[in-house]
Amino acid sequence: MYVLVLSEEMREEQGLKMSFHIPVKGNVRLQKVLESIGNDAELTQLWKCANMNAVDRSGINDHGEIHIRIASNAALRILRLLVRGGVVPSVVKDYGLDADDAEVVVVLAACLHDIGIAVHRHDHERHSIVLAYPKSRQLLAGVYEEPALTILTAEVMHAIVAHSAKEACLTVEAGVLKVADALDMSQGRSRIPFEAGKVNIHSISARAVENVDIEPGEERPVRIVITLANSAGIYQVDELLRHKLQNSSIAGYVEVIARIEGEMERRIVEDYRL
Repeated sequence: MYVLVLSEEMREEQGLKMSFHIPVKGNVRLQKVLESIGNDAELTQLWKCANMNAVDRSGINDHGEIHIRIASNAALRILRLLVRGGVVPSVVKDYGLDADDAEVVVVLAACLHDIGIAVHRHDHERHSIVLAYPKSRQLLAGVYEEPALTILTAEVMHAIVAHSAKEACLTVEAGVLKVADALDMSQGRSRIPFEAGKVNIHSISARAVENVDIEPGEERPVRIVITLANSAGIYQVDELLRHKLQNSSIAGYVEVIARIEGEMERRIVEDYRL
């Protein structure tokens, strides 16, 4: 089951343009939170303000609405594969909640993790916390009561601050967001900030990433397959994804394969594995 976050007609009437599909698969609590997100004009504008600072004012790559859509779906996909593979989410292990609640944590954290860029790109994870704490409670209030309301809010805050490559992840859900955030790298959408139009290893390697697929793994619950048009894209995998994955809580459950495809390039390697 997919839920459309706010109908196109309603968004047009309200002057809003952001909509995305999330496969709720019977998770009623997630569906209710998504409906609240879709109707939240303030949050929609924060996404736009974040991208104004990132793209228009700083001249770096996109961190706005499209990134939110990609990161949310990637996080949910990874979490579900982990659960299918026997990994217990932290809200289940530590608080006795269930996997549906873990899904709410990763999706809400994905929707809020970059809103701090509306304040400044530098140290944006902590700026995001300031804005996301009241917003999380607001979005969760109609779905959860205490103490679950505060538990989920705290878990979302941890996931947001820990999506920085340098921060340690203390929960499975935080590790999921950290990795999902890095996977928005196809077709020039690198999470390594680079100046638009500038030719260097960052921009060249970003354009080399053709596609990112999240699949069930053979030896581990999750396999991430990155298709590259050119071996320069390995820089993205090594500099970005490796660092985030190694400093996440889910490194032992994820396998990564980068495949170089293309007839015109002399291939230096066939597959690159982390």
